[in-house]
Amino acid sequence: MLPFKTLIVIDRNSRQPLYLQIANRFVGLIREGVLKPGLLLPSSRVLALQLELHRKTIVAAYEELVSQDWVTAIPRKGIMVASNLPVIRPRSFQTPSSPYGQGPAFSFGSIPTVALSRHETAPPGQLIINDGFPDVREAPLEAWVKESRAIIQSPRYHQLLTYGTPAGSNALRRQLIGYLTNTRGLSITPDNLMVTRGAQMAIYLAAAMLIKKGDYVIVGSPNYFFADLCFEQLGARLLRVPVDEDGIDVEAIEQLCRKHKVRMLYVVPHHHHPTTVTLSAERRMKLLHIIRTYRLAVLEDDYDFDFHYSSAPILPLASGDHGGNVIYVGSFTKSLGLSVRIGFMVAPAAFLAETARLRQLMDLRGDNLSEETLAALLADGTIERHLKKSGRLYHERRDQLAHLLRMKLGNKVQFTEPAGGMAIWVTFDPRFPLSVISGKAAAMGLRITGGEHYFYGTTPANALRFGFASLNHKELNKAVGILEKITVSFAGNSENIKFDTKKDQWKN
Repeated sequence: MLPFKTLIVIDRNSRQPLYLQIANRFVGLIREGVLKPGLLLPSSRVLALQLELHRKTIVAAYEELVSQDWVTAIPRKGIMVASNLPVIRPRSFQTPSSPYGQGPAFSFGSIPTVALSRHETAPPGQLIINDGFPDVREAPLEAWVKESRAIIQSPRYHQLLTYGTPAGSNALRRQLIGYLTNTRGLSITPDNLMVTRGAQMAIYLAAAMLIKKGDYVIVGSPNYFFADLCFEQLGARLLRVPVDEDGIDVEAIEQLCRKHKVRMLYVVPHHHHPTTVTLSAERRMKLLHIIRTYRLAVLEDDYDFDFHYSSAPILPLASGDHGGNVIYVGSFTKSLGLSVRIGFMVAPAAFLAETARLRQLMDLRGDNLSEETLAALLADGTIERHLKKSGRLYHERRDQLAHLLRMKLGNKVQFTEPAGGMAIWVTFDPRFPLSVISGKAAAMGLRITGGEHYFYGTTPANALRFGFASLNHKELNKAVGILEKITVSFAGNSENIKFDTKKDQWKN
């Protein structure tokens, strides 16, 4: 269901009756193409709860829309956007004797990288505070296996799994159109959609289609470091723009567009990585204006849109009036908690047609079995039910972690509860350097990063993403309890903690 609480804003000081404000806003959403013919609107009771209004007000608004032929009342179904509208609507062992123990004699390029914590080498039984991953224990594994088996045993098995296109399974793209329309308000056709092996492939493919050596690319500061590395590997010169509590600084973006010929903007408006902040509505509208004015190519990364808790989600830039300049990237890998790499890219058809040809050079087509399985689970409602269940669970875990951080660590840390996502951005007091805490925690059964990689190319800070979604209540208590013990042990021992200028880190 679309976030009507965000889409419909009520002005109680206006002289216009509330029901007319609601009706007029629905007309605007239909004209903008957010609400499409045939879409069932929420019941008056459900919408009244969302907007915190009396049900009779919603009923009056719907009656007004029916009288103007914008919607139709369908017996035993509800209110549906009319098929014939009053106006035209818009719109990726070796042995010593082996020859591979030598060389190579040829030269080759190097790929930019950053040092990451090797969590996968953690001994069994150790807790891991990750970047913000789903709980694999909650994944719909049985439903996935059952559907995969049914596809393999189907008479159409060879037809489904032997052939395919670089754009992805037709069945999955059809299901994704409905899913993205209903959840993100996107107005797209199959030609606007390509399935990829995770969002990272989509980021790389889009960037590779746009960036030439020496091009200017605007990114946040700090920013998703794998995106930065990708752009630099393609030859981009990064222009870093501050990110604060309201998201990326759009005024700074406009100044850079005036000064440089900017090739691309990479932005994470919804739960920015790594800081988890959401772009404010005011900045969102300003950014859309900048995009249209400068015809700016934008790569919008919306990696965990499906998880929001404190408020209705902000619709992506891709759903706004951007003039066809936004390339929208998302993923089901984070949503499902499976080791299945399925992402997607939404863009103008001409751009995607060329991107599909590039994708073929590295990956002729995707994983047909996984794509057909996901399509079936979207169609039968399994994915929707799983996301609702996971959303409730992760909401509880976010609240618990925030409570534990306040209760056990107090003024030793600073953070703001994110409106959604799977991690809290936690900044530690400088008296408690994370590089030291990380080493002490490992000895106590907890793997935690020192946080350095979050500040690739920027000024380091004593902060990290504390992933809460993959830890249950008992594990969260244990993890924060270990951090509490470590920080308490710092008391009276701070003179032994010094900064190593050679290694650019704190040591104990």
